[in-house]
Amino acid sequence: MKKVLVIFGFGPGISSAVARKFGAEGFSVALVSRNRERLDAGVAALASEGIEAAAFTADAADPASVVRAIEEVRNKLGPITAIEWTAYELKAGDVTKASADKLRELFDVPIVGLVTAVQAALPDLEQNEGSAVLVTNGGLGLFDPQADQVGVSWNVMGLSIANAAKHKLVRLLSHKLQPLGVYVGEVVVLSTVKGSAFDTGSGTLEAARVADEFWKLYSERKQVSSIVG
Repeated sequence: MKKVLVIFGFGPGISSAVARKFGAEGFSVALVSRNRERLDAGVAALASEGIEAAAFTADAADPASVVRAIEEVRNKLGPITAIEWTAYELKAGDVTKASADKLRELFDVPIVGLVTAVQAALPDLEQNEGSAVLVTNGGLGLFDPQADQVGVSWNVMGLSIANAAKHKLVRLLSHKLQPLGVYVGEVVVLSTVKGSAFDTGSGTLEAARVADEFWKLYSERKQVSSIVG
C-alpha cells in the first residue's frame, strides 16, 4: 500500500533530511510551507533522487489553511500515513514586554496547528498500518536551568514556552492515539543544525542524524521522546 508522509514547515535542515530519509524508504512526500519557491526547489531535489514529492502552500498558524492542505494532499497523493511537524514561529521573545495578543499567538503553530493537522488526518491515520505523528522539538522547552538561561539570553522566551507545551502535547497524543494504532513521537534537538534557519555558521549537528533518529523512532514505535545533540 502506498505510504504518504506530510511535512509541515518544510525548509532547509531537518525537514529536508526527513523528506529524503522517508522518501528513500518508500514514502511519497508532501511538502507544506508558506514559501512556494522553497517548496518547488525541494520537490525538484527529491525528484532528482527518485522520490515522489509534491508541494502545497499553507500557513501552519491558520487552522483552515492546515485543513485545506491535508485535503489537498489526500486528493493528490492518497491517504496519509504519517505527519511530520517541523513548523514553528518566533513570538514574544521577551514575555515581560510582549502584548497579550503576542502571548496568545505563541500556541497558534505548535499546539493549534499541530492538533488541527492531526484531527484532519486522523481518519486516514486510523486506517493505515504504520501510521504516525512525528514532531520536531527543541531543547529550549526542557525544564532545565541551562535551557532557561539560554531562552532568556537569546530572547526566545516565547519559543521556550511553546516547545514545553508541544512536549506535553506529544505525550498526551501518544496516550490518546496509541490504542488506535497511531504512533506519536518527538525528537528533541539540543544543538544547532547545520544549514537550518538558526545556523549562523556554527552549526554542529547534521540534519541527517535527526532524520535517522526519526526513522528509528518510527520503525521501533516504542519510545515517545528522543534527545539528539
